[in-house]
Amino acid sequence: MTKLLSGRVALITGASRGLGAATAVALAEQGAHVVLIARTVGGLEETDDKVRAVGGESTLMPLDLIETEKLVSLGPVLFQRFGRLDIWVANAADVGQLSTLPHADPKAWDRVLAVNLTANQRLAATLDPLLRNAPAGRAIFITDRTALAAHAYWSAYGATKAAIEQMATAWAIEAAISPLKVSIFDPGPMATRIRAKAFPGEKPGTRPSPEGAAKRLVELISG
Repeated sequence: MTKLLSGRVALITGASRGLGAATAVALAEQGAHVVLIARTVGGLEETDDKVRAVGGESTLMPLDLIETEKLVSLGPVLFQRFGRLDIWVANAADVGQLSTLPHADPKAWDRVLAVNLTANQRLAATLDPLLRNAPAGRAIFITDRTALAAHAYWSAYGATKAAIEQMATAWAIEAAISPLKVSIFDPGPMATRIRAKAFPGEKPGTRPSPEGAAKRLVELISG
């Protein structure tokens, strides 16, 4: 039986764990070839094992998103390798150092902005031609409405998520007359490493796993 996303190619950032890894598996279950980006080779290999366990195939790309000089060539690399890109899930995020705004560590602040915001603009620039040429291109930016509520100590992370929503909305308007659909997706609180870092006092097991959110995300992509 033909699967819903058979023949399509999907790129997922932050794919070594959490929602990124769960989304890679969910997309692979529907027949997509998944291209996985993350910093850690070991984490990518673990996701690859999970993808293969459901009968899927993946391509691993160990990459730190702050290396913008490597990001700008990603579109041509994907075109040379696959001839297409149908789906991009902009999932990678860095919470940084939770602190008061005046005491924010400059290096941590700059990294949060680079990973959460600047890297996504560079990726949008290099992936846009492929996504617009796809029969039903999809770009989905993962947001966090909790972070937008202006919590103390979350200034860098919250600011980047607010900016991502503005950036994604602007791109969606710009792409309105093309086959490309640009969306934002809030998975809600999940039991992930990034949440454990942001809420160190939260009792383990009180939040759902990322798999449920990944299934909802695939439904959005497939719609």
